[in-house]
Amino acid sequence: MTLRLLRVVLLSPRGPLYRHRGGIWKKTMRYAPLTLTTLAALIPQEIPAAIQIIDEGVDDIDPDRIEADLVGISSITGTAPRAYEISARLRSRGIPVVLGGVHPTLMPEEAMHHADSIVVGYAEESWPALLRDFVAGRMAPRYDQSPHLKLANLPFPRRDLFPGGMVNVAHTLEATRGCIYQCEFCVVPAAWGAPMQKPVADVVADIRQMRAKRVIFLDLNLIADVAYAKELFTALIPLKIQWGGLVTTTIAWDDELLDLAARSGCRGLLIGFESLNQKSLVEAKKAFNMRRDYFDVVRTIHDRRIAIMGCFVFGFDHDTLRSFDETVAFVLDSHIDLPRYAIAVPFPGTGLYRRLKSEGRITTENWSLYDGQHVVFEPKNMTAAQLLDHTHRAWKQTYSYSSMWKRLSGSRTRLSIAIPANFGYRFYADHLDTFYNCDWFEGRAAL
Repeated sequence: MTLRLLRVVLLSPRGPLYRHRGGIWKKTMRYAPLTLTTLAALIPQEIPAAIQIIDEGVDDIDPDRIEADLVGISSITGTAPRAYEISARLRSRGIPVVLGGVHPTLMPEEAMHHADSIVVGYAEESWPALLRDFVAGRMAPRYDQSPHLKLANLPFPRRDLFPGGMVNVAHTLEATRGCIYQCEFCVVPAAWGAPMQKPVADVVADIRQMRAKRVIFLDLNLIADVAYAKELFTALIPLKIQWGGLVTTTIAWDDELLDLAARSGCRGLLIGFESLNQKSLVEAKKAFNMRRDYFDVVRTIHDRRIAIMGCFVFGFDHDTLRSFDETVAFVLDSHIDLPRYAIAVPFPGTGLYRRLKSEGRITTENWSLYDGQHVVFEPKNMTAAQLLDHTHRAWKQTYSYSSMWKRLSGSRTRLSIAIPANFGYRFYADHLDTFYNCDWFEGRAAL
């Protein structure tokens, strides 16, 4: 029996940052996502399929013009309303829709009201199973991640389907999933469960087949398993690539690990410092950040000529109005190459959400506002308006010309990348009110 060609469209809805096509970020600030290309690669070979990928961060989605037999939509919490809107319009035309990703994993009962089927958790096994059931006419309303899921011998993402001309770094990959820590505000423990690793040989093979010279690891914590990270970094050395990724401050505790990272081509690390207040770190269950002075962490990493994107969160219960100025002063004095600020977000399913909900402090469940730049709860030591205004002020102070000069002249690390990135963030800091509003909503792989 010959199966007819299955038309599959995979969508990623845009959030408030992408109110306008292309959003606030220019090409120099973007890298290629992996979710949709991974899902495309997981379509079983025995099912002949015509696959289309549409990422609304770089393209437009018009649900009334999509022609498909099945549409898969991957959603985070901030894009859930847009995902539901797209799904409703597609289903009104008789096109079946599958929802997956972080938000449907955290809120499966809610998501089921907006789709013909949902995928909960990682999709490496459940998505192919769903497709086989769909072709056979028996698609179930829900598919859950297998407790025995392994990341070995998986197909390489279909990167050829993503419009690489819209991004600066097209070669993205992952070696690990999950994280060993249980930070109160983080969705990872609630959504994704125990950490997993791909075999190092599989990671190396993916880099080789991409012929990549510059890659970004999208892992949530690339050094969660230190022994694995050392094995991986050692294997990367002969490839002579340059790479960046996400780690914790703990990388500065282990000289061997950090030296291997530098030797393997590490040129930039995103690190969640979160707060300078030790009580806030305890509150967030990120007390491991207290084990090493932040100035020492930055200095130790900079000594290896590795640039730092440092992330800080405002709105913890122990934050005061002094916290903003103290954080900006630290960022400038430590010469962090690319600082980022966010407002605490009590994502559904997290410990922070449960605690604030029990205290009656959640002020809205409009998920489109759960983006890190809106206040969706009652802060403890300031008003919501003060939290928002002072966060905006921190952005503007940090990316003033004088502040950029002070930070970058003190770091002098990867200036050819750091300078354009800083100007990109300066534009962002000056246009928060333009791009961070949600009026356009009117009217890893996880699916």
